[in-house]
Amino acid sequence: MNDAAIDDVSLKEKYPPGDLAIWVFIYAEFLAFGIFFLAYAFARSYNVELFNASQLHLDKRAGALNTLILITGSYFVVRAVAAIRVNQSRACVNWLLAAIFSGGLFLIVKIFEFHGEYVQGYSLSSNLFYTFYFSMTVFHFMHVILGMVILTAVMFKARRGGYSAEDHRGVETGASYWHMVDMVWIILFPLVYVIH
Repeated sequence: MNDAAIDDVSLKEKYPPGDLAIWVFIYAEFLAFGIFFLAYAFARSYNVELFNASQLHLDKRAGALNTLILITGSYFVVRAVAAIRVNQSRACVNWLLAAIFSGGLFLIVKIFEFHGEYVQGYSLSSNLFYTFYFSMTVFHFMHVILGMVILTAVMFKARRGGYSAEDHRGVETGASYWHMVDMVWIILFPLVYVIH
């Protein structure tokens, strides 16, 4: 079946996709990150010069690259869901592998970025900006790892034929979590790296 046919089938699915439990978890995660973001904005409003000066030391290219990597990973997950909806298990597995690989690339870029900051002498205790920066990015980093674990479990089940066009809720559940991780970064990157 071609991509156009996969897209037509995708439009007929009911939403929200996946298990209800994952949506409770996703909303709880959005709440946690939302509190982080509000606290960051509040602290920044009282320390504008400190935050602007500290922000200049971040590697915006690495942050932008990681944004592109996660958006690409979300595209791969969308394709995995579309494939399993038309019983293309092998394609679903391949798209999930690509998404997991993109998560790994994100982690590698972020580790190099963290290392560069460490070498320059920046840490959680450097100042208030870095307290927020490291807290939020490490928290997100751990969510990327969890997302990769979830996608890996889904991928192994898909490889064993555990999903079909009629029963693919697990794939949608993993995809929903991955999209949450991506969306949080899309907010975090401009908030912390770009906006002055």
